[in-house]
Amino acid sequence: MSQRARTILHADMDAFYASVEQHDRPELLGKPVIVGGSGSRGVVSTASYEARVFGVHSAMPSVQARKLCPHGVFLPGRMERYTEVAQQIRSVFGEFTPEVEPLSLDEAFLDVTASLQLFGSARTIADRLRKRVRLETGLAVSVGIGPTKMVAKIACNRGKPDGLVEILPEAVDDFLRPLSVAHLWGVGPATQQVLTRLGIATIGQLADLPVTTLERHLGNTGRGLWELAQGHDERVVDSERRRKSYGEEQTFDRDRRDSEELHRLLADQAEAIARRLRLEHRWIRTVTLKFKLTNSIGPGKFPVITRRVTLPKATDDGPTIARVAQALWKESHQGRMIRLLGVAVSSLEDGKAGQLSLFEATSDNKESAVNKALDALTERFGRSVVLRGTTAPAKVQQARSLGRTSKTP
Repeated sequence: MSQRARTILHADMDAFYASVEQHDRPELLGKPVIVGGSGSRGVVSTASYEARVFGVHSAMPSVQARKLCPHGVFLPGRMERYTEVAQQIRSVFGEFTPEVEPLSLDEAFLDVTASLQLFGSARTIADRLRKRVRLETGLAVSVGIGPTKMVAKIACNRGKPDGLVEILPEAVDDFLRPLSVAHLWGVGPATQQVLTRLGIATIGQLADLPVTTLERHLGNTGRGLWELAQGHDERVVDSERRRKSYGEEQTFDRDRRDSEELHRLLADQAEAIARRLRLEHRWIRTVTLKFKLTNSIGPGKFPVITRRVTLPKATDDGPTIARVAQALWKESHQGRMIRLLGVAVSSLEDGKAGQLSLFEATSDNKESAVNKALDALTERFGRSVVLRGTTAPAKVQQARSLGRTSKTP
């Protein structure tokens, strides 16, 4: 085992997006809820456990999901809402340890080694954490406990949904040995094929092989897998790890060409990203445009084009991100038909760095005030109730230009 005894929790929300929708709309409780693109080219993001009974799972084409579960409730994602709930969950995690490593919105590793003296046993901490998450959000979280990150994650998966599984250090070998090698980090389809040719199906069989045999067939990867199969995993919980990008994209039911609708979509995507940035107190410097062409280059494969710009100063402002994305689109689309369009941001910073001129500071203060007002209205009344002029539907835009509606910020 690890040289330094550690106690690690892996916490993973159950069917997170779908569970949030069921919580916010109680009439959906007990129903098969499928979150993701609902069109002919859409992809499932998350399926509730009621939908999984029918074979629906994430990354599945929505068309296939509809065939498997025709009575399912298909919903578009609400990333800002999921981010808001994720912030609440992250705050709960922080009540038990500062050593939290987020993996995504809905899961994280927690090193609670130093928290044992304060809270008691690892199981006590996990029980309290699960109760606090349910109290704060109304949602269920599964937790795995182990002496290493990999063991804790596997334990968590074994306990889903709404479960708690603890693997003590002395039980790690018995826990791992009967499991498929597919549970080991780093074992993808290609590596599993190599192991199958070697007659290796379980972690125990891999652990019993001479490490030199694995190195001969898999190089350095072989030694790493052998170490994991022995229960050795020196990777620590990295509380400084933070996401490196945010993005929004949409696959269309039918191919599209340049239009006002696409420009509004870019503005809407930029605004959604900006709200998530402000929720997490992040700023960005790089904006990336992504679009997928319609000419196939193989079964299910289409050319993807990306263009990016790095800004002179960091921002969390939706219209600023939108203007950059729209300019990149104008420069690069060349009248071609597309099937997907999206915006991503990167080069993240905490807060705003650097000194601003008086003019910039005044401008940014106004921009910040507008954003705060929009965020407050969105939180209270929903995303569709108040829109910027750049994201409003065409009829509303036209009415504004004729002076028949009042301006929104």
